[in-house]
Amino acid sequence: MSNPSNNDTNSNLIPQILQASVDIFHTIGLSIPPEWLSSDMTVAQLRILLLLHTDGPSRMSSIAAKLGIAVSTATGIIDNLVKKDLVGRGADPEDRRVVICFLSPPGRQIINSIWLQGQSQMEYLLNGLSREQLQKAKEVADFLLVNVKSKLKKAENNV
Repeated sequence: MSNPSNNDTNSNLIPQILQASVDIFHTIGLSIPPEWLSSDMTVAQLRILLLLHTDGPSRMSSIAAKLGIAVSTATGIIDNLVKKDLVGRGADPEDRRVVICFLSPPGRQIINSIWLQGQSQMEYLLNGLSREQLQKAKEVADFLLVNVKSKLKKAENNV
């Protein structure tokens, strides 16, 4: 009888790990801050805030392309975010005809609150583990980081 290949073993383990993460979050529940439940922010607006956070100041055309929407649609969403003082607009110093969008301080505060909420949930999951279990969790986190960096490097080389 032959041993299963490494890929066969991985293809069985990955769904088990994903299911465990689903089970964890069903058990503890997803903690949504009350201010988010009463917020009038749309999903599209939140996506733009997250995009500006990860990519930094961006052209309107770049935002639209990354979200797969028309520039006019992106402009409308950005207009509403500017009215809410979550996004600012400025001219590109190299081409004053180009509009650059960026997170305002209140916009950064919203993104930071999302980050802190995720950090708080992760801390909740880790508290109560033994030192040995925490060391294993740290190892897994390090493995994931190395894997992500490797994938990003491969993607950059393919561009």
